[in-house]
Amino acid sequence: MQLENRHISHFDLDAFFVAVECLKNAKFKGKPLLVGGSGDRGVVASCSCEARRFGIHSAMPMKLARRLCPEAIVVSGDMETYSKYSRAVTEIIAGNVPLYEKSSIDEFYIDLSGMERFHGSALLAKELKKKIIRETGLSISFGLASNKLISKVATNEVKPNGQIEIAFGSEKNYLAPLGVEKLPGIGNERATKLYQMGVETIHTLSEIPIELLFNLLGKDGIDLSRKANGIDETPVIPYREAKSISKESTFQTDTINIDFLHSALVRMTEELAFELRKQNKLTGCVTVKMRYSNFDTETKQKVVPYTAADHVLLKISRELFDKLFERRMLVRLIGIRFSHLIPGNYQISLFDDTQEMIRLYQAIDSVKYRYGPQFLRRAKAIINTESNK
Repeated sequence: MQLENRHISHFDLDAFFVAVECLKNAKFKGKPLLVGGSGDRGVVASCSCEARRFGIHSAMPMKLARRLCPEAIVVSGDMETYSKYSRAVTEIIAGNVPLYEKSSIDEFYIDLSGMERFHGSALLAKELKKKIIRETGLSISFGLASNKLISKVATNEVKPNGQIEIAFGSEKNYLAPLGVEKLPGIGNERATKLYQMGVETIHTLSEIPIELLFNLLGKDGIDLSRKANGIDETPVIPYREAKSISKESTFQTDTINIDFLHSALVRMTEELAFELRKQNKLTGCVTVKMRYSNFDTETKQKVVPYTAADHVLLKISRELFDKLFERRMLVRLIGIRFSHLIPGNYQISLFDDTQEMIRLYQAIDSVKYRYGPQFLRRAKAIINTESNK
């Protein structure tokens, strides 16, 4: 499809966690509100506009945030409710557009290409925004452009409760005056380095020869040059709830040894949870499968708040296993599947975790990245094959 015929919209729910909390309790509206771990060792997962005026931002230690704004209201995160609202918005979008991509729990890319022949892409985007607000009570912003990059940058610039259309051919001029940190994926560290080099605006970045950027940053430099010039050919990837990852284990000898079965389940759950985090994804549904010695196969599944945290998923998988293992027959196979996958960082579901817990997960994953997921496991996951009796 010709670029001038592409119409890509980026929809982003405004301060999503905070907005949901305000729907639950109207007294929070207009107040400095912090969502996250309530203890001094917790972190801020999200904060209201009123709290941001004090210099508070997500991922900030809660202790520092409360020092910056002593009158701030702190609430623990409610991932179950956030997941419910996210699914509600997803259903509205799915029922009103031909093609969409769920890029996180609160962000969506929508391909409206071709719709201008019927209703007009801008009109459809505006009507969709109104419908989401009317049916969920949540504020949402959108940007409409010829590609995903420009639509996302535009959305961020008009939040909250904003909407904007960037005409084809004006992408580079639109980006030019913005700071380099506005480019998605550039990161604070790289933005700081660019500023130190005197590269403060996207216009300046776009004027740097691509060869020089390649020498400085390798392949990332080429990508950065394309972004600075407003070039992005990334397609909208159709979202399907059926996406899943799974593991199963068939035992050499059928067993009724509960400790052995639990160990196998813990091992597989840990490996899949690590795979989620490695792919930067969250799961919204857990299924446990069990096959008995007579080849009867049963499954139990549970729709869950989006997560990729071991300790959360281990608890859920154990609950499902216990519901399945009622016949007390010899077991031939057990398996586990994570489905309803969406992009996202697992830390958003750890509202009650301390900074130490988050750093522990990061350290564990670092070891697994380097040496393999089998190198570091919970003691419960280490199966003694001699005990399978």
